[in-house]
Amino acid sequence: MSIDSPIRIHLEQESDYAFRVHFDDAALAPLLTDEPAPLGHDLGPNPSRMLLAAIANCLVASLLFALRKHRNEPGRLVAEITAAPRRNEQGRWRIPAASVTLRLPGRAADLRSLDRVLAQFEDFCIVTQSVRHGIEVDVAVVDGEGAVLLGTRDAGGGS
Repeated sequence: MSIDSPIRIHLEQESDYAFRVHFDDAALAPLLTDEPAPLGHDLGPNPSRMLLAAIANCLVASLLFALRKHRNEPGRLVAEITAAPRRNEQGRWRIPAASVTLRLPGRAADLRSLDRVLAQFEDFCIVTQSVRHGIEVDVAVVDGEGAVLLGTRDAGGGS
């Protein structure tokens, strides 16, 4: 799969709020997600944790890419992300902000073109930049007979 191919992910309910996530067109094992108590049983990461993991993972991978682009081999990088969910005006839980810390193992003085790396690496991060600029999400709800109950069949990818 190339970067410009559509990304398809299929989720299937396993029990209560636990879903098995299948990454189509990739040789990856399915991932179990779940909500923490009282809704679920904490059998896997919930969507909020996956979102934060995606942001941090993309940023640290983008930093590594930018460092290597300037002929650096920095060693093991570490990323940490924290966020405090808050209720919005309607009382719904949201993640209004997140803080990411990326740690380099060595000294900054040992890295080539670090000023350029730091100026550009965030731009390489597809996830963080997509979240920062907002992602339009079209939603469709289709019943077992294929009737579209909400949205359009195209929004749900049809199947």
